[in-house]
Amino acid sequence: MTLLESLYYLGYSIKKRYALKNQSRLPSKVMSVGNVTLGGTGKTPAVMALAEEAKKRGIQPCILTRGYKGKAKGPSFVSTGKGPLLDEHQAGDEALLMAEKLHGIPVVKGKDRYKAGIFVIENLALQPLFILDDGFQHWRLHRDTNILLLDSSRPFGNRRLLPLGSLREPINAISRADFIVITRAGINRQRSEGDDLINEIRHYNKEAQLFFAQHNPTKFITMYDEILSLEWAKGKSFFSFCGIGNPQSFKETLLSIDISLKGSMPFRDHHRYTQNDIQSIKNDTSRSGAEWTVTTEKDIMRLKGLSLPKNLVSLGIEFQVDQTFYDEVFKNGS
Repeated sequence: MTLLESLYYLGYSIKKRYALKNQSRLPSKVMSVGNVTLGGTGKTPAVMALAEEAKKRGIQPCILTRGYKGKAKGPSFVSTGKGPLLDEHQAGDEALLMAEKLHGIPVVKGKDRYKAGIFVIENLALQPLFILDDGFQHWRLHRDTNILLLDSSRPFGNRRLLPLGSLREPINAISRADFIVITRAGINRQRSEGDDLINEIRHYNKEAQLFFAQHNPTKFITMYDEILSLEWAKGKSFFSFCGIGNPQSFKETLLSIDISLKGSMPFRDHHRYTQNDIQSIKNDTSRSGAEWTVTTEKDIMRLKGLSLPKNLVSLGIEFQVDQTFYDEVFKNGS
């Protein structure tokens, strides 16, 4: 461990010890979904899928999210289940996406998830199943279930702690997970690599139930909310851009549906787009000879209010996992 990593680890340890000492418990069950690296594991689709599955099973879910980069202060309703109440600047892109896509499921933004949970209980007269978006390191709140996501292509990044790597905490932190889901298991994953990862997981955590999931493309969505099938893309050429934690995964997803990809432009995760960015994207699309520009649904949230090209579409993604995963997670009405 380098000096920089040691300093980070010291701060991490102090913060964790203080949070655990002052941990609070909500009067409802709490399920956390998170990872040990900075972004890129597909948490948002997984959280949405869990919330929708809970609702199907007669369990009222409520998503508690930090609302990364959202400017709203204190606990705030992004949605009470009837569509967005905040814009992207107030809520953050992930929170807004969940608010737009989930019906009958409240989404609440708040840095302190305990206060956010109490806010829900007091204002909606509910005691729901709370699902923490990106909650694996939110030690201040007691969790009944910890679900950890690991990206099959880079589960631990370069294996270094911040700021030299993408690890938020040491790899042995996976020991506290109740369920471990290896995501994007259908992309860039050879059997031998999978076995090595499973062996390493079991070295640190012998008890967690282990599942494999994929983030499968399902549709294209136009600027006019028109739904287009994946077959629509056959014979058409595309230029892609995105500002997500793992831009390579988006490129690989596009290539997996056998489209003609003429070029791509990555931005930093959660990049705040400007009209100049849009012009650059339009210019590069034109230079590449592509007919269409494609991005992620999350990026679309950060494009609202800008003048966008008519040939821009987003790719819809769904988290897909064996039904046994949900049966186990929601056992005993969790």
